[in-house]
Amino acid sequence: MAPFPELSGDKVVLRPFGPQDITNAYVGWLGDPEVTRFSNQRFRTHTLDTCREYLASFEGTPNRFVSIHDRGSDKAIGTMTAYANPHHGTCDVGIMIGNRDYWSGGYGQEAWNLLLDWLLSPDGGAIRKVTAGTLSCNGGMVKLMERSGMAREGVRVAQEIVEGAPQDMVLYGRFA
Repeated sequence: MAPFPELSGDKVVLRPFGPQDITNAYVGWLGDPEVTRFSNQRFRTHTLDTCREYLASFEGTPNRFVSIHDRGSDKAIGTMTAYANPHHGTCDVGIMIGNRDYWSGGYGQEAWNLLLDWLLSPDGGAIRKVTAGTLSCNGGMVKLMERSGMAREGVRVAQEIVEGAPQDMVLYGRFA
């Protein structure tokens, strides 16, 4: 995959996540039960050191860890991941808007669209298909994927437990 450039939209700027992005606020997002409600991050304990280790896991791989910033203030508001498989030309994408002040304002949608459009462009590398998944109870994420042109490809019935109840994992994809 190509080196990740800075990408700008009307609301957000995407840039590579770096050591400067590992802050107490970032660790706080990962420890916020509302932010991680639908994520398996809720089962882990996060510290500055574990976050540095996670960032280091991207070195020397085709995967990307992206920081999402509010364009107006340059404040970090979330992250994205892109796990690429160059052998198949696929990339699985995830997003976390950690700063709850930016929920429901279109920031996540714009960040998602910017990253998918770059991945599926000639500049983004040889990615022919982007995939993502979420729990069916995560209605905001389902809407985000559908609004970005992703098609529902499958369901893993009762795959995970959220708040004591089994939830389906819904899988989406979009081709270049």
